[in-house]
Amino acid sequence: MLDYLILCAGAFVAGLIDAVVGGGGLVLVPTLFSVFPNTAPATLLGTNKVAGVMGTSAAAINFARKVAVRWSTVTPAAIAAFALSFFGAYVVTHVPTDLIRKALPFVLIAVALYTLKKKDFGTTHAPTLSGTREMVFAALIGAGVGFYDGVFGPGTGSFLVFLFVRVFSYDFLSASAVSKFVNIATNLAALCWFGYSGHVIWQLGLLMAIFNIGGSLVGTRLAMKHGSVFVRKLFLVVVSALIVKSAYDAFLK
Repeated sequence: MLDYLILCAGAFVAGLIDAVVGGGGLVLVPTLFSVFPNTAPATLLGTNKVAGVMGTSAAAINFARKVAVRWSTVTPAAIAAFALSFFGAYVVTHVPTDLIRKALPFVLIAVALYTLKKKDFGTTHAPTLSGTREMVFAALIGAGVGFYDGVFGPGTGSFLVFLFVRVFSYDFLSASAVSKFVNIATNLAALCWFGYSGHVIWQLGLLMAIFNIGGSLVGTRLAMKHGSVFVRKLFLVVVSALIVKSAYDAFLK
């Protein structure tokens, strides 16, 4: 019973963080691995995706009610993300991913330093791309981050937020809203493969999903209440935590 309480609490906190800036896997994936140390990693990752799909969907719906979502960006990004995330989930069951694990801390450090250096980064919403260029760049972001999410996963939402701010000149709140729809596609694609290959504990995933949705609803309300400055600050906190966690996993564990 204690194990399930820990998992439900982890799912709630993960949903809250993920709804604002992504990075919920930083909380829930290690919780799953600590509670079920003898379970196959692919099964735990697949089970995590059940909660992730539902929690992210709840956050996306909540954001869409209050924030203008640019569908011309979302659609190509989500389609590309779904396709490449599915392929990435297939790859992770057949190919070692040690190189990605070791590179991740350095990529995250670069993201954090760039965000800190640019004091006004993501504080104003002034989209700069439209038409074909918008669709192409959206598809490239969706494809790249989608593949990463299928193969590895930690920080997917945070990478999406950063890239939508950096490439499209969104503010952090709008970038977070758009990233949720793309993240649904990456999670759903990976879940399709994990489910097909038998790497999902459905009962546990659905239980965690209930609490993940609760956390997502709280997180979106906080983001919309406090705006882009709050989202930017939480983004830096989450990325810093991801740097520490990913560095430990890659080089010290």
